Order: sequence, then C-alpha cells, then structure tokens
Amino acid sequence: MGRARLRLDTAFTLMREARAPQVNIRKAFHFFEDLQKPLYWWYERRILRAVKAHGKMPRHLGIILDGNRRFARSLNKEIKAGHEVGAHKAYEVLEWCLLLGIPHVTLWVFSSDNKSRDPQEVADLLELFTREAAKMVHDPRIHANKVRIKLIGQINDFPEQTREALRQLEEATCTYTGMVLHIAIGYGGREEIVGAVKRLMADKVQEGKSLQELADSLDVTDIGNYLDTAGAPDPDFIIRTSGEIRLSGFLLWQSAYSEYYFCDAYWPSFRRVDFLRAIRSFQDRERRFGK
Repeated sequence: MGRARLRLDTAFTLMREARAPQVNIRKAFHFFEDLQKPLYWWYERRILRAVKAHGKMPRHLGIILDGNRRFARSLNKEIKAGHEVGAHKAYEVLEWCLLLGIPHVTLWVFSSDNKSRDPQEVADLLELFTREAAKMVHDPRIHANKVRIKLIGQINDFPEQTREALRQLEEATCTYTGMVLHIAIGYGGREEIVGAVKRLMADKVQEGKSLQELADSLDVTDIGNYLDTAGAPDPDFIIRTSGEIRLSGFLLWQSAYSEYYFCDAYWPSFRRVDFLRAIRSFQDRERRFGK
C-alpha cells in the first residue's frame, strides 16, 4: 500500500506541475506509462481469477487470425514482418488456451482465397509456414502438453517442402491425447462442404447404393462425419480479431450454433487481457441452440 500511495502522490505532483508553464510533458507521459504497467498486470490477474473461478470454458474455440497486414502498415513495416509477428502471437494464444484447459482449438491461418494475393506475399507466407512447422515439431510446449495437431484445408498445391513440413508436424503428434489443435491452412468453408459431399457420395457408390437411396437416407450427421473436423465437437465459441464483423467462410457447417466475439485489436496486438475478456463474455452467455 505504501508504494502505491507513493506512486499516486507522485502522479498528483506531476499533474500539478502540468499546470505550470515549465512542465516537462515527456516526463509526465513516461511516468503515467510506467504506472499503467502494474495496474494492467493487476487487472489481467483479476480477470484470469474470475474466468478460472467461473469454470465454464469452450469445448472448441475457433479463432480467425486477422489483421497482420494492417498491423504492419500501421508501423510502416513490410507485410512480411506483420505475418512473422502474427506467427509468434499464435504460440502465445496456444499457451493461454492450455492454461485454461480448452480441449479443442482451431486457428485459421490461411484461407483458400488468400492464395490469390500478391505472389510475393504468398511466397513469404508459405516460407513462414514451412519454417514454423519445422520448429513446432521440436517445440517442448507441444510435446510436454501432448498437443495433437491436425491440418484442415487443401495444401496439395503448396510447394513440396511446405507440404512435407506440415505433414511431418501432423505425424509427430498423431498419438497425443491432449489438446487437439486444428490448423486451418488453405482452408475455405464452402470447399470443405463440397469435399465432404464428394467423399460421402464416393463411399456410398462403393457400397453399391444408388443416388436415390443416398438422397433418401442423407441427414446432417452424414455430412458432418465427412468434414475436415470430423470427430471434434462443433465450435461453441469463435473469436475474430481486427474489428471485421464477418465469418468469411470459417467453419460454415460447424458454426451453426456458435457464439461469436469480434475484437478490434489486430491479431499481432491481441493481448491476453483481450483473450480473457472474450472468454468472460462467453461465460456470461446462455446458449439456446434455437430453442
């Protein structure tokens, strides 16, 4: 309490000095910036305790990682730098999810539409994916927590080096029984549904069923069993960063009853306190499933 009172007394002194002509504005600014750090830490710890005490967590959390390019532009940096910082942020968020015991997480890192971006940006992203996948194979956090990594999306048209690095990552964790981390890469919701229907029809033809027999027996469970996320619960909570309020095709079939949270922060600027606020928002909601 003594230190806090001393800090506040100093703050009031600086405020009084600010009214004087000889005020040192920079000195006052830096002091308040320093004062903010312990207050932020205290606030974050308070929310974390509240979230843990509540206990209700998403069974499957989906996150749309948006805003890397705008983050880079806001700092007058190259787009490549924004994606690199965004990759580091993904590791942080993974740790936050592990801390809360969230069993299924899907990170949308690259959409099928993103393939049409500037060729150099796409090449830089593919190089980043290759490098990060190779690092994750040996990441102690992955192995210590038995995180199983599954890829969803279409990577067949990626360079061979990228495909191999991603597949090695998936294979290295295929026996793990901890959190399931779906990495949505080259992913599009419409493409996923079309692919599921094609695989379903191919299997039924192999079983000798006619198209009419398939139509008569088809239900939502059948299609769900052929989606890329088959075996995982549907996402009950989806977060999108950067202030955009749309899904852009993310888990279209699976998100029928998902709760959504849209955060203004760009993905690289997404803080743990932003994450905890989102989870607390989820905890305050009542899911009715259309009832």
